[in-house]
Amino acid sequence: MPRIDLDAIPAVNTTGYPAPFAADVAGRWYRRLAPTAGLTDFGASHVVLKPGAWSAQRHWHEDEDELVVMISGEAVLVDDSGETPLRPGDVAAFPKNDGNGHCIRNDSDADCMFVAIGQATTRMCHYPDIDMVWSGDAGRYLHRDGTPY
Repeated sequence: MPRIDLDAIPAVNTTGYPAPFAADVAGRWYRRLAPTAGLTDFGASHVVLKPGAWSAQRHWHEDEDELVVMISGEAVLVDDSGETPLRPGDVAAFPKNDGNGHCIRNDSDADCMFVAIGQATTRMCHYPDIDMVWSGDAGRYLHRDGTPY
């Protein structure tokens, strides 16, 4: 059956971010949809941000297009252009290698929910506000100079 039973997928709030960057995403709960649905060409996550939580540190991918569809609640898209409110039904797109660091932040007093779609894996991700990159080749977060966290 194509309908995905969200309740059958455990919500997790794990992150690989090193301290102190992990604290901002502590209220991010997500379910990886692609493995349950048998999807292999792209990844998708059902995400709930608790009040005050961020989706990620502001970032951009060299090799991954991203698409976000807001389902419920309100959030703020933070990118190089500033801050843009996101409400149910809004869609945000982030082309690969555009250099526009972005994240979603829940500044409201209620949960917000969205679906994020991108590649199943990424090779290189940049974090313009902090001294960090993700190297898929190394399988870890690095400082910009290449030294590991």
